[in-house]
Amino acid sequence: MAMDRTIWADLLGAAVSYCDAKGMRTRYIEAGNSEPLIFLHGSGGHAESFARNVMPLAAYFHTYAIDMAGHGFTDRHPTLAGTDGIVDHLLRFMDTLRIERVNLVGESLGGAASARFALEHPDRVLRIAFITGAGLEMGEEAAKLAASGREALQRLSAAALGSPTRESVRNRLAWLFVDPETSITDELVEVRYQIYKRRAELEAAAGESAARIGGGVGVELTPERLREIKVPFFFLWTDHNPSTPWQVAEMAHKQMPGSRFHVIKNAGHWPQYEQTEEFNRLLIDFLKS
Repeated sequence: MAMDRTIWADLLGAAVSYCDAKGMRTRYIEAGNSEPLIFLHGSGGHAESFARNVMPLAAYFHTYAIDMAGHGFTDRHPTLAGTDGIVDHLLRFMDTLRIERVNLVGESLGGAASARFALEHPDRVLRIAFITGAGLEMGEEAAKLAASGREALQRLSAAALGSPTRESVRNRLAWLFVDPETSITDELVEVRYQIYKRRAELEAAAGESAARIGGGVGVELTPERLREIKVPFFFLWTDHNPSTPWQVAEMAHKQMPGSRFHVIKNAGHWPQYEQTEEFNRLLIDFLKS
């Protein structure tokens, strides 16, 4: 049985807003009034991916959970695809809201985008928490495991995004969790179903495929590239991540002097949802250190 809590109760005190990020209509959830922190979700995700983290972190930071470019209720990037578009959209968003420097908490694809943003705009980043992040270099065996996980995700994403039903969306969400029964609420399914349904309708009208946002990224973050990032960096992983194994993150951590590494137990791709209290505690400790 799913946990007896709701997204909207978790977000009491936060505001859901829209802005024109230099031509891109952008939805975001906002709370707090201290040092800026932006949450970046994974592929096929949306701002509610961090519903259980926005308010606890808002006690210490000015938190923003955004719908990334081409996700949720945010416009597609007009010219750039993939991580390129997400990074440029993040810059537009920060400039529009006059955020000079920011803490980035990126999960999966959002992690890859956070690292890329730090490489391209090093003067705009304070710290990075890299949550079950994408784009790391790995050995042959780990690459096979990661590829298997990504292939499963792409099949589920194609079904959920191409012709959404509540069942296909629930199946897509189940990939994220060790124990879907205790993690997936009907409310979460409904929120994502409505988002996917709207995007499928919009892109069908434009002759495009919504399922394209269900993919991943290639190897972008070699050890050499990671060492170019000069801000505090936290590899926060899980023992049941269905894509990149925790051992890959540990190796990257060892090759990146000064970085942190931790494995959350009994969690899959979304530790922020499955092990919320531990996740929030670890994140606050890192960001406040």
